[in-house]
Amino acid sequence: MKIHVTEYLDVDLNSEKWCCNRCGHEIENARENYKKGCLIAEREMNEVHPPMASGQAFSFQPDTDYCRLIEIYCPSCGVMIENEYLPPGHPLTHEIEIDLDALKKKYLESQKR
Repeated sequence: MKIHVTEYLDVDLNSEKWCCNRCGHEIENARENYKKGCLIAEREMNEVHPPMASGQAFSFQPDTDYCRLIEIYCPSCGVMIENEYLPPGHPLTHEIEIDLDALKKKYLESQKR
């Protein structure tokens, strides 16, 4: 019983695990932040936001004193699941929290119809 949650993330209601929907790898307990089970990389802003024209210093690069770019990857297949622009020192966000018990109940009720 896998439910599609985001472009690259499923929740398996049987095992209560976050899963990569590209390779099926079980990432983390679905009652936790899936990012705990992922590979995390901090990217250099100048790699991601290069100057707009050669010989120019102008770009749309955020100020690194106030912003950092974090990329979150599946530890099995390496697909990028998410990325975040965060202030330095800010912890990873926990943006998805699913009521698994209610979702299981709703899923089972829909199967009875």
